Amino acid sequence: MPRKKVLIQSDFALLKTGFAKNARIIITHLYKTGKYDIVHYCCGYSQNSPELKKTPWKSIGCLPSDPKKFEEIQKDPQLSKIANYGAYYLDEIIEQEKPDVYIAIQDIWGVDFAIGRNWFNKINSVIWTTLDSLPILPSAIEAAKKCKNYWVWSNFATKRLNNMGHTHVKTLHGALKETDFYPLSLEEKNNLREKFNINKNDFIIGYVFRNQLRKSVPNLLQGFKAFKDSHPDSNAKLLLHTSMEEGWPILSLAKEKNIDVNDILVTHVCKKCTNFIVKPYEGPNKSCPFCGDKSSLNSTGVDCGVNEAQLNQVYGLMDVYCHPFTSGGQEIPIQEAKLSGLVTLVTNYSCGEEMCEPDAYSIPLDWSEYREFGSNFIKASTDPDSISKNLEKVYLMSAQEKEDMALKGRNWVIDNFSSTKIGSEVEKFIDSCDKIKPKDFPKTEKKDPHAKIPTRTDSGEWIKNLYDLILKTQVNDDDEGYKYWMNELNKGASPESIEQYFRQVALKDNYKEFSEKINQFLDKDDNGKRILFVIPDNPIHVYSSTSLFKSIKESYDNYNLYVCTRQEYSPIILGNDFVHKVIPYEEVFNDVEKLESEGYFEVVYAPQISSSSYHHFGKDVVNYNTKCIS
Repeated sequence: MPRKKVLIQSDFALLKTGFAKNARIIITHLYKTGKYDIVHYCCGYSQNSPELKKTPWKSIGCLPSDPKKFEEIQKDPQLSKIANYGAYYLDEIIEQEKPDVYIAIQDIWGVDFAIGRNWFNKINSVIWTTLDSLPILPSAIEAAKKCKNYWVWSNFATKRLNNMGHTHVKTLHGALKETDFYPLSLEEKNNLREKFNINKNDFIIGYVFRNQLRKSVPNLLQGFKAFKDSHPDSNAKLLLHTSMEEGWPILSLAKEKNIDVNDILVTHVCKKCTNFIVKPYEGPNKSCPFCGDKSSLNSTGVDCGVNEAQLNQVYGLMDVYCHPFTSGGQEIPIQEAKLSGLVTLVTNYSCGEEMCEPDAYSIPLDWSEYREFGSNFIKASTDPDSISKNLEKVYLMSAQEKEDMALKGRNWVIDNFSSTKIGSEVEKFIDSCDKIKPKDFPKTEKKDPHAKIPTRTDSGEWIKNLYDLILKTQVNDDDEGYKYWMNELNKGASPESIEQYFRQVALKDNYKEFSEKINQFLDKDDNGKRILFVIPDNPIHVYSSTSLFKSIKESYDNYNLYVCTRQEYSPIILGNDFVHKVIPYEEVFNDVEKLESEGYFEVVYAPQISSSSYHHFGKDVVNYNTKCIS
């Protein structure tokens, strides 16, 4: 039985992001089964990126390699926002690969553009996304209405969507490879601390995170300061595994709170030799103590981070793990810390609600509500006093108490997040899907640059019509492109110019498709020496047309004659001595002017549509002695 083809759209598997880690684990699991043909459609990578060749499965970039095409994308406010997620080439890749199963793993705004495509509900499509705040995004609710298979990374969002009536929405956590993270022995921990000049009696509070706004760094610093002041004998230090070159100005904030910057340890990694070191931060591009390179040592980041074995050692340096945040889709470091044998402190909001359930064995951190400007999302401001008190709680625990709690937390992660658990769930879903027969595979809907647009009475509906009727894409009120064009209208942009822009985009997209469809049938060595005869109608007309081929060849000596007809009529022409190649008929071959003006053929004869007054840009040969040969 033919193998199913699975197309997975997500961050490139070799990156250090949460989506990338999940993609790597899931694709590896599926690949190792040997049951599927895997294609990874990689967000943020150009099609000719050499990095994509490093995976054993097929990896395809989602951005054009041609700088001119990339510049064109940037001029389109809607497309530029979603091209990095895969929107530009998605239809083309779907048609090229013809997957039986399509799984898009990304934030909702990075996948919802796929839902309106004509193929989405005709193949086995899945949206697997993260939702981290209340109220639930309207675009996420709309997606739930339209998607048969809708998976969310945490119970936080699943519960809310189920309560709205979208009972088909289910939780499928992001996967972790359980063997990558494990508790180190006391001897191993002490040896690591000695290696990095950390006293074995120091109380190390760890935090692994992407340095961005939703990570509650100021709250953590304040809570740390309060704990350290209450327990000066703890010799407490913060170990931050993050980038110091982006996001929060951590050292400045620490100085504001009178925290000694030497009490803040930071993971550094060398871009050259990939070794890591944990030490106070002194700035970017420092000398590597391992390979000696003068400027290759930086704090860890998405582009240059540690591997899982090294990260497990970083966790091994910690006595407790503290994860304050405003909201999160899953916050994978929490699970990694638990697997590494650490007691974890977690903000009891968003995905943290699940982490703080009794059987998860985390210590909940209290929070107060604030509203995010612009989105009006409910966000959590983690209580610094709660951080301080719960750090104290762990500090005063016996070694046995910590070990018992950590072991229960580790088992919970294995039961709910392991690669075996999540990979098997994905595998089970794929196996339940029907294979798509090639003849049933949905065609990409062609854009319509000449579509008739209803008279504008409501601006919002008018813009949606432009997307729907011209670009064959559906948008809602929360779509960034929709918002952009509404704003342009409000600023005084003429509707005529906006409509013309949409029509130009459609023309460009169709031309790209037009060119690709035609070029696949043409020889490369006869450019400028091609004649096309188009006769699709019926077998009688096709048979009658063969009487003209000798005369055409005599009129155009040294030219190749291509004949375009419907596939079922091609046997009538195959073997004809005057015909170079038979081309299966498609509508694009009716555009005689374009075929000639763009240089695909010097002359195109299409008797069923061409008038006698059309002169083929002056390149035709008028032969008044044309003969019909019966």
